[in-house]
Amino acid sequence: MKINFKVSPDHVKTIEKLPGAWSVDDYKKLLEIMDYGDTTGMTDAELEEMALLSLSDNETNDAAEIVLEYLFKDELNKGQRENLSHEMLNEHPWEEYSDLSMHETFFNAGQILYKAYNGKFPHPKAIHFNVTFSVKSSMMLDVFNEDTEEQVIRILAQGMPENTLLKRLFKDELAHGGLTDAANIIWQLKKVSQEETAITFDVLSSNRWFEDIKYVEDFEATIDFEQE
Repeated sequence: MKINFKVSPDHVKTIEKLPGAWSVDDYKKLLEIMDYGDTTGMTDAELEEMALLSLSDNETNDAAEIVLEYLFKDELNKGQRENLSHEMLNEHPWEEYSDLSMHETFFNAGQILYKAYNGKFPHPKAIHFNVTFSVKSSMMLDVFNEDTEEQVIRILAQGMPENTLLKRLFKDELAHGGLTDAANIIWQLKKVSQEETAITFDVLSSNRWFEDIKYVEDFEATIDFEQE
């Protein structure tokens, strides 16, 4: 079955910090790793400020290694963390690392290091937007019941320029399905609302994939969907 959509991107903005990326508990644990001492009685704002200041007391690569060890203790070995701690001064692992499942966490690492060092590290930027998909029949919205990120990406890509990175790297998957990295390309996806023939999602992803959405107006899209 072919499903036709009217696609309406809205509220597109660039953000520098992901919602819920760093909690008070995270700042406390970083301070423990850096042997800060007693944090009793410190406010949430003071804990964040002290974590940033304590990181900045280290050499840049040492601070990066502290953050990487905290975030990727089970995913990266010591040698990998050491190499990345130097590379992060010039490179963007949240866009370039081979394992896409780690990109969101690399973004959080880059964000705290950028803030702690007042710009010595590259400036991570993400994209945040809403998108509404409108159809003729309510049953057509069943396409979003499974593999939601994949279907959202396949539809959105149709309104983006031909040279956009998504289309260049995933041409076949966008056309026929099977985009196994979809949930790693869209970092956070939330359903905002649903009516009889329309559904709206809140989308958060890397600038690498969706920067071109800033220039996309309402468009028509079609995908094939076989309902089981």
